[in-house]
Amino acid sequence: MKKRFVFALIATLILAGLVLSGCGAPATKAPEAQPTQPPAKKATEAPAQPTEAPKPTEAPAPTEAPAQEAVTIQVFYPVAVDAPIADILKGYIDKFEKENPNITMEPVFSGGYGDVKTAIQTTIDGGGKPPALAVMLAADVYDLINADYIIPLDDYIKGMDDGDAYLNDFFPAFLENSRTEDGSLWSIPFQRSAVVMYYNADLFKENGIEPPDSWEALGEAGQKLTVRDGDNVTRWGIEWPSGWPYWLFQPLAIGNGQNIVGDSSTEVYFDNPKVIEAVQYYIDLSHEYKAMAEGVQGVWGQAPSDLASGQTAMIVHSTGSLRGILEQADFEVGVMPIPGHEQGTFATVPGGGNLYIFKDTPKEQQDAAWKFIEFLSQPQYAADFSINTGYIATRQSAYDTQAMKDYIAETPQAAATRDALQYAGKEFSVQDLGEVRNIFHDYLQKAYNGEMSPADAMAAAQKAADEALAPFRD
Repeated sequence: MKKRFVFALIATLILAGLVLSGCGAPATKAPEAQPTQPPAKKATEAPAQPTEAPKPTEAPAPTEAPAQEAVTIQVFYPVAVDAPIADILKGYIDKFEKENPNITMEPVFSGGYGDVKTAIQTTIDGGGKPPALAVMLAADVYDLINADYIIPLDDYIKGMDDGDAYLNDFFPAFLENSRTEDGSLWSIPFQRSAVVMYYNADLFKENGIEPPDSWEALGEAGQKLTVRDGDNVTRWGIEWPSGWPYWLFQPLAIGNGQNIVGDSSTEVYFDNPKVIEAVQYYIDLSHEYKAMAEGVQGVWGQAPSDLASGQTAMIVHSTGSLRGILEQADFEVGVMPIPGHEQGTFATVPGGGNLYIFKDTPKEQQDAAWKFIEFLSQPQYAADFSINTGYIATRQSAYDTQAMKDYIAETPQAAATRDALQYAGKEFSVQDLGEVRNIFHDYLQKAYNGEMSPADAMAAAQKAADEALAPFRD
């Protein structure tokens, strides 16, 4: 499909007017929210009974349903992809408010996930109250719990008529990042993605190359598709961004049989031999196969346009980039999970944001926020959001809607992004995530740049991470 690509970052951080007065002292543990309907206004007193009884054929005068209390809530939202996110969300809000006239939604759009987190922290630190609802990284769950910012959602699920069916309809790879290791549910998937490989299918056909199904096949394909003019490379076989490395590295570790994290929020496996081998493979794509630029590749923003313009034959990137790549490319775009070490194996890892309800807000605002979550996560809206942004629809039933069926018939790559989830491992989410993630980034990049061997770098990363996680292991 021939498309034109526009890949831009919308960055509009709105902080003015967000700080509300008062801030309760944080508790040691977020209390469980009890789902209730917003309190109703008191009905007016019934008129006195008439002195003369009504005729038997007369029906009693109808009474009006009690009005619900008006409630206004804010929702903080990142707009960091090439899609009209703000307009899409405002459209959903308009529909929600028509169905719930007592609830007013005030969206606040920020440039990215980090901007949303910073805005909320700034509000709380300044003595104000957070929004009732926000879309933040699924991987941030432990940091948000430890900061006492959010509430668990289990009681809201229990209050639903079909709570189990509702949860079971989400793709397991997305829902896994919504729970903590004790099984508690803290967020609902919404703006979710996964790591995939995009490739120029026309080049593959011209060169007699099949989509790679192993590390060796990937390296050989990249080697064959790299074009040089003397010492100058006019087309790389593959670009694998590593300026923010953990997320795009994880499929290599998963594809070699060992994720960098496990079920525990205090354990990492940086120095596992299989992880070290995965680091070495990334380096080998440059040093052995000569299919990729050496060292850290700070090309996240430009990689999609590099693929579309023919400067590279393959890129590793987010499924959220699908729409933009298809709009730009004038060739057939292939989409697939990341090839694993052994032939016939593949891997990916989920990413993106979930919906969180914040603790230090009135109960009626929390309840209104949950009602909006229920509305927003309906299959028809999950499908619509996916179609208009490129993100993967979070609910499996979204793919049964006619709109999604029509879209996939026209854009089969959208089915490929969904199908990649069957190979997904758990995203990197641990206690003290910011610190541990920075440790991993630092040493992984040292290995990529040749400053340390993969084994030495991962050993140092493991030691530093263990020290950072030690206080959470008691």
